[in-house]
Amino acid sequence: MSVRSSKPHEVVERALELSRADGCVVIADEESTANLRWAGNTLTTNGVTRGRTLTVVATVDGREGTASGVVSRSAVTLDELEPLVRAAEAAARNAGPAEDAQPLVTGGAAAPDFTDAPAETSSAVFADFAPALGEAFARARAGGRELYGFANHEMTSTYVGTSTGLRLRHDQPNGTLELNAKSPDRTRSAWAGRATRDFKDVDPAALDAELAVRLGWAERRVELPAGRYETLLPPTAVADLLIYQYWSASGRDAVEGRTVFSKPGGTRVGERLGTLPLTLRSDPHEPGLESAPFVVAHSSGGDQSVFDNGLPVAATDWIRDGELHRLTTTRHSAGLTGLPVAPAIGNLVLDGGDPDRSLDEMVAGTERGLLLTCLWYIREVDPATLLLTGLTRDGVYLVEHGEVVGEVNNFRFNESPVGLLGRASEAGRTEKTLPREWGDWFTRTAMPALRVPDFNMSSVSQGV
Repeated sequence: MSVRSSKPHEVVERALELSRADGCVVIADEESTANLRWAGNTLTTNGVTRGRTLTVVATVDGREGTASGVVSRSAVTLDELEPLVRAAEAAARNAGPAEDAQPLVTGGAAAPDFTDAPAETSSAVFADFAPALGEAFARARAGGRELYGFANHEMTSTYVGTSTGLRLRHDQPNGTLELNAKSPDRTRSAWAGRATRDFKDVDPAALDAELAVRLGWAERRVELPAGRYETLLPPTAVADLLIYQYWSASGRDAVEGRTVFSKPGGTRVGERLGTLPLTLRSDPHEPGLESAPFVVAHSSGGDQSVFDNGLPVAATDWIRDGELHRLTTTRHSAGLTGLPVAPAIGNLVLDGGDPDRSLDEMVAGTERGLLLTCLWYIREVDPATLLLTGLTRDGVYLVEHGEVVGEVNNFRFNESPVGLLGRASEAGRTEKTLPREWGDWFTRTAMPALRVPDFNMSSVSQGV
């Protein structure tokens, strides 16, 4: 019999009962996915998958400190449950004292839904979306466009139990839609993406109409050299850049002088990073972007610690009105650095721009500049400045006198998101968006479009 046939909370309880370690954390992730794929205006595949992953964290106290061992496995049978627990205990005994060791988090009453069955997704999540997608295929076919893409919906129910009495549960829906339109000769391409919790707020017809306009823009081609251009970054591009900044905002690394947020003798917390009153924040209860309200750590590293599993997280401003306010920390790294405890949270929001200013209105207010679609292949060049490089993709458009007049060639860029926030001259309305580059890892974002007067297009690229 597989563990999958047992209820997740029962598996957690059984693993805790089997534990002989000084401390134990058990995480059961119950996952289900449903997806659709299409090409050339035709649905090609669809499917549903389910699975469970168990993670056991064993802690062993010794004279020199507390050690930890972590083992994660999927498709574990009931007969393999005890060996899994023993493997984690052996890993802890064979490890040296854990640098991040802290007392395991304690708590009060168990989550009221801890013993409930896991939430699951199915093909029913596409009940309204799929017919609308079929209608979009017909319109695209009639308009001489070919649509490609995929829709994916995941539901993960996470159960966390500890030897200190925590019994926590979080259900995380996560949906993504990527739609690419191409001309029949494949010389023109445009992309749009959306993040959603349930596919009820996604309109394929509206996306197809948006892509049709962009393919129309691309009928005129303009070649431009590398250089610095006034550039409008749409929300998806802003999300990709700021997610990387968020991942690089380790309090410990900053104190140790290794990041863009370092300064002699400490960090740049309290320093103003830009002239616009922008706030970069995370909130596990952000409407439409809800994420786990407690730490779920399957491993230790960076600013994440298995000892912090179950630690409550609360709304946090990372940048407040243009000023650096918080860096990510664990309980351990907070103690080392003197910074407040600030665990990473599963969403990211940038606001403080003009709530009445759309991207189209920002285009209308542009005398001459570039409008991007999205970024990809983003890589770090210099951690000290957080200089990133990457490529534009699926449409860079030339704006003149408030109108898009054609598509230009793609570029490689070299920019720091921290520098961009400092130089941005305008921010528009914050809206939910899907990052193109990091959408496989981080989807819950809301960003405005940004105007940057001198975005560095460092070289011409042949990327599409």
